[in-house]
Amino acid sequence: MHLSSLPSRRGIGGMGRPARDFVDFLEAAGQGYWQLLPICPTGYGDSPYQSFSTYAGNPYFIDLDLLMEEGLLERQEYEAVDWESTPDRVNYGALYQKRIPILRKAAARFREQMPPDYKEFCEKNEYWLGDYARFMAMKNAHGGSPWQEWELRSKAWMEETYAEEICFWRILQYLFFHQWEELRSYAGAHGVRLIGDLPIYVAMDSADVWAHPELFQLGEGKKPKEVAGCPPDSFSEDGQLWGNPLFDWEYMAKDRYAWWVKRIQYLCSVYDVLRIDHFRGFDSYYAIPYGNRTARGGRWRQGPGLSLFRAVEETIGKQHIIAEDLGYLTDSVRQLLKDSGFPGMKVLQFAFDSRDGGGEAYLPENYPENCVAYVGTHDNDTALGWMHTAPAGDVALAKAYLRETGDREAAKAMMRAVWNSRAFLAVVQAQDILGLGSESRMNTPATVGENWRWRATEGSFTAALANELRNEMAACKRINDGV
Repeated sequence: MHLSSLPSRRGIGGMGRPARDFVDFLEAAGQGYWQLLPICPTGYGDSPYQSFSTYAGNPYFIDLDLLMEEGLLERQEYEAVDWESTPDRVNYGALYQKRIPILRKAAARFREQMPPDYKEFCEKNEYWLGDYARFMAMKNAHGGSPWQEWELRSKAWMEETYAEEICFWRILQYLFFHQWEELRSYAGAHGVRLIGDLPIYVAMDSADVWAHPELFQLGEGKKPKEVAGCPPDSFSEDGQLWGNPLFDWEYMAKDRYAWWVKRIQYLCSVYDVLRIDHFRGFDSYYAIPYGNRTARGGRWRQGPGLSLFRAVEETIGKQHIIAEDLGYLTDSVRQLLKDSGFPGMKVLQFAFDSRDGGGEAYLPENYPENCVAYVGTHDNDTALGWMHTAPAGDVALAKAYLRETGDREAAKAMMRAVWNSRAFLAVVQAQDILGLGSESRMNTPATVGENWRWRATEGSFTAALANELRNEMAACKRINDGV
């Protein structure tokens, strides 16, 4: 469950009481891990996989009550704000219009008496923070237009012209990571480790591409030559056109993938465990001609392979990493996973998917110990929703395997199946624990508009539910009783 999905009266989940209450629930339920989506700022389509920065934290997650407790806000400045959100949906448009002005008030008070470690934070993170703050200042100055439409300016000019605005965006990152580290410490003290997410690609309209265009396959006018996506599959007949710029792997190889090494090192310091998204793209990646309206007509091109991960390990040592090895898999992708030593992912829903052939590899009895088992991910329907939306033959096959006839009973049996597998770690969506249907799906690939908005309602994670989940963990010998 993502931070955005936490119950909250502030329009979106945050890092204060809502997050701590969820950690308490996880501890009571015998859980040892909490997996999140990328915590970076959201961009196009409100997607955390289309961010303005691969390093920055999302300002929407800064808890306003914690800012009030620190004297940076007065309660009346945010208590009566209408966030225009429903109890189970985030309204990102309202957040965009109303959240930042409130944070500006907090930042103004922060500047009056900056804490001693603020300067240290800025200096430690200058390699990304400076670019991000300048990018956001310039973006605001240009009415939100993409950076290709800006006039080229020097860092010195930007720092002088937009000094106050740049300082504002730096302060927001300090406030974000101050609260993040407090949340992470709280979770760790309660035996809960945080699994983060590293999107393989970065957004075209981001500080990363703006500041380092040489790292990407860009052509005339700094426009991509080809863009990222996935070929047609069971999710979409036209494939998935993500539109992200592709990395210039030959250029990156010249300095032993220093940008990637720094990125992975940073995120491994932010989370306890790191999931690397679209792992198969490091073996070979799907390149779609820029300007195409669908993902059809793309081609597979060679990625960096094991050389990148060798460079990472040689520089920062072994890390706790999960490889998202889903999608179109080949023998070379399977070999890369094996050579890396990373645990891959097994998704139970795929075992019954006749459209992509399913596969016995996704049946729990065939899971290796070195993998992470899921019923479904944020890109899948919920377990109950899948019972209602998957092809009838697939559902019948699943129910026969699970030895259940009812939809709700079969959905619960899917969770028990991954919990009872040999996988060293099993992760289920909060929506499945709550028994929710397709209305609570987090993301439907190849669509824009209704994704990333679901959140749990107040009172969802009860003591009774925690006790029920704890009993399930005890029965399958997965219970976590502390650090």
